[in-house]
Amino acid sequence: MGQLDLVEVSHTYHSKRGETLALKDINLQVNEGQFFGIVGPSGSGKTTLLSIMAGVLVPSKGRVLLNGAPVQAGKVGYMLQRDQLFEWRTIWRNVLLGLEIAKNKTPDSVAHAEELLRKYGLWEFRSRYPGELSGGMRQRAALIRTLVLKPQIVLLDEPFSALDFQTRISVAEDVHAIIKNEGLTAVLVTHDISEAISLCDRIAVVTARPATIKSIFEVSIDGNSLERRENPQYAAMFKRIWKELDVYAEDNVFNRTPSVS
Repeated sequence: MGQLDLVEVSHTYHSKRGETLALKDINLQVNEGQFFGIVGPSGSGKTTLLSIMAGVLVPSKGRVLLNGAPVQAGKVGYMLQRDQLFEWRTIWRNVLLGLEIAKNKTPDSVAHAEELLRKYGLWEFRSRYPGELSGGMRQRAALIRTLVLKPQIVLLDEPFSALDFQTRISVAEDVHAIIKNEGLTAVLVTHDISEAISLCDRIAVVTARPATIKSIFEVSIDGNSLERRENPQYAAMFKRIWKELDVYAEDNVFNRTPSVS
């Protein structure tokens, strides 16, 4: 549904202190229907890269193309670290919020929202408030709010980082399954190598700032998230990616052994 191409993308921030080169000559292709991961050290510019992919930040140099045309913000869905649900709105009204902002609350779009809520098990909770739902259900509601806008690609900026470990694995698998089921392209930024391997089809490793693409790994491990973690190839791939990142891991974010449980 959406192929994303970044061609020679660089970005410089300007401030009173001078210029800061955040991204340098990024060349990247995310194929249609792919679940693509990006890992890299803290402060390397991963969120800046996502903002450029989303079309909300114009790169200082280079091009970002979605299906061969310049990317437009309305064609891209974005999920942040927090679900950003409004506590005073019901789940139904939260899901419809994007349609209201886009002035696209039509009978067809509302019917599509209802279809997604029914399809992914939240219809009976539509009158509840976010505080009455589990963390996993909140993230599912946030994803559906994104999907009702019919994006061609979904960007995920560490959307599971606020969850405890057990919930995180379950919710990540849930979100992955929904995105795959809807036939969407997705880009996931994460600090968690295990998460990247268990969810993604390909993984790009970016360097410390200014971020460049150091290497790209093809994930050829079959199965869902848990099945991948139990596969003997999983630990070997973890070590390969960790080795690429270890030189940048000053805060030891990546300096951990893989979990296969």
